[in-house]
Amino acid sequence: MRRGFPLNRDTRLLGLFLLVIGLLFVVSTSHADEQAGRKWPAPQRVSYDRIDHSLFNDLLRKYVDQNGLVNYAAWHVSNNDRKLLQSYLAELGKADVHQPSTKQSEIAYWINAYNALTLEGILRVYPTTSIRNHTSKIFGYNIWKNLKLMSGDQWVSLDHIEHQILRKQSEPRIHFAIVCAAVGCPRLLNEAYAGTKLEQQLKANSQDFFSRQQNLRIDEKKKAIYLSQILSWFGADFGETQIDQLESIVPYFPKNVQQRVREGGYRIEFSNYDWSLNSQK
Repeated sequence: MRRGFPLNRDTRLLGLFLLVIGLLFVVSTSHADEQAGRKWPAPQRVSYDRIDHSLFNDLLRKYVDQNGLVNYAAWHVSNNDRKLLQSYLAELGKADVHQPSTKQSEIAYWINAYNALTLEGILRVYPTTSIRNHTSKIFGYNIWKNLKLMSGDQWVSLDHIEHQILRKQSEPRIHFAIVCAAVGCPRLLNEAYAGTKLEQQLKANSQDFFSRQQNLRIDEKKKAIYLSQILSWFGADFGETQIDQLESIVPYFPKNVQQRVREGGYRIEFSNYDWSLNSQK
């Protein structure tokens, strides 16, 4: 009888290791995606310019305060307003990437899509203390990857919207507009973004972002500027070098800080990020 080579201890351990890795991969990818929105027949689809964001605007006005904090508790128990948010997500499915539209309307559409889908995701798991409770890296549900929105002909995740769509728009201020339901995020604007006033809205939210000590703080004794971790994670979107990046964001600093920073001599540090839920107390 023909026999194979005997397995030594290292070979057996390697086989066991590969088996465990394979099982972990199967488990990590086996969680079914959760879906929001709907697919529309091609004749009913419209350009980004014609997507109606008024429903989302009304919901933001009702449940989000001036600091961007959300009344999740009240929204969660309102069956009607939960359905209205889902109706808005369905409206987003009408977008037709092939129809001509302004770049401003396209960016506004995707910022709203990201924020609305995040809100829907949190309301599905509420009560919760942090979105990080629902971002599993190995086992189970990951809201950034498994919650998907129908847009045109494709299901898109939050990760896809942020990294494959918005970050490729050459508009770094989207990082001061998209909100992942954390206190460390920019404030959630309590109105929907609109192509016709996108510049005004991005400028206002960028200025608001840097008006908050958690995102910009100067320590004169240490000659250090403390910035949000967002500027560490996505610094490359603001410029190739740290000097370029600083020049890109300084115009949104408070006036009394701009001159001090431009005088130089400060090193850049990054503050700890607050992942607690951006909920009203």
